[in-house]
Amino acid sequence: MTPNTSLQTRLEALLWGQNPRQLPRWKAQAIRLGRLVHAVARDLTQGNLTLYAMSLVYTTLLSLVPLLAVSFSVLKGFGVHNQIEPLLANALEPLGESGVEITQQLIGFVDRMQVGVLGALGVGMLFYTVVSLIQKIEQSFNHVWRVDEVRPFAQRFTQYLSVLTIGPVLFFSAVGVSASLGGNPLLRSVLDYEPVSWLMELARLVAPYLMISATFAFIYRFVPNTQVRLVSALIGGLVAGLLWQSVGALFAHFMAGSTQYTAIYSSLAILILLMIWIYLGWLILLVGSSLAFYHQHPELLDSPEREPEPSPRRRERLALSIAARIARAHLAAEPPLDRETLAKAARQPARTIQTTLDLLEQAGYIVRTAEAPAGYVLTRPPEAIAVLDILERVRQWGEHRVVAADRPVEPAIAAIESRIETALAESLKDLSLRDLAAE
Repeated sequence: MTPNTSLQTRLEALLWGQNPRQLPRWKAQAIRLGRLVHAVARDLTQGNLTLYAMSLVYTTLLSLVPLLAVSFSVLKGFGVHNQIEPLLANALEPLGESGVEITQQLIGFVDRMQVGVLGALGVGMLFYTVVSLIQKIEQSFNHVWRVDEVRPFAQRFTQYLSVLTIGPVLFFSAVGVSASLGGNPLLRSVLDYEPVSWLMELARLVAPYLMISATFAFIYRFVPNTQVRLVSALIGGLVAGLLWQSVGALFAHFMAGSTQYTAIYSSLAILILLMIWIYLGWLILLVGSSLAFYHQHPELLDSPEREPEPSPRRRERLALSIAARIARAHLAAEPPLDRETLAKAARQPARTIQTTLDLLEQAGYIVRTAEAPAGYVLTRPPEAIAVLDILERVRQWGEHRVVAADRPVEPAIAAIESRIETALAESLKDLSLRDLAAE
């Protein structure tokens, strides 16, 4: 056993070797915090977050100028286009003088871009580049939130268009209102009082952190193709905002002593440092999203694995539990249960639940409703569904995908299987899903 494996084993035994519900409150909270840190670190090393951050760097570099051009064109119609340069300068502030130079060059590109001479094809390519960036961001966040389904094309188009048009207008309008309040005579007279002046100075220092945190929370709330609770999005945004400010300060300190990189890479040093900062920014954004995900789904911290593979016995138990819950909702005339509700009740990842739901749906026991909100209902009365049939379906799941499934079974193994099936049929012959739901 290597030292790393031994350390990993001891860490997992410390965090998952005891039940937090049986421990003192402070110790249970410490274990839950340790599990959360372990889960985020595991996502960084095993969950492809670094790969998604790298791909977003490439897409950002391709889409940055078109994105600024589209936003600039929209903001110009509302008279707040002058706010885009300070925001961009603030985002690139950790780059020091290089950030100022990059900001001026980007704004120069945008000013010189004439949309009118691009033609229909040019404008179409401009919007396509920007939409591809937003789509790539959505895919990255869907990966963090374990979401496989993508939004319909029409829904994606309308939502992306609203992000590109309404979002910048609202954001910079708020910035403009904040700036205009500073010149208000009434507000300036109130600032003469020392307590109010102290509070306003504190607010001025905290405002950049709160603004970036609110921006991150907005992204976490609306970008993933799933329902994200506001509290989870705010917690992820606050932590990501703190990381952004801290890492930005460290990166600025690093930039102060990076003269050797300029000597080595010459004029390419600015581009390389810009790519590093964009990579760190996306990585921080994805880490905050991961925190928001685990805050909303603490049940997924019960295992040291990112997506634990259930054992055959647990699959049988899960299928019966889901079928029984859907049957109880049917008997109580309650609304259909969706995947998220079933996953939270079973304390399992949504993807694991989806596999079981697919099994039950293909077997003809349940069907997904077409009306919103979509959920799962029984296809026939629960008394017409035998528990033994559900177990048989679970045991046979995946056999049709095996190429050599028709190989002959050894006689001794076939005899054991026959005895198991006979025992199951004898003990469960009169048990229906209605009986299971009633119990």
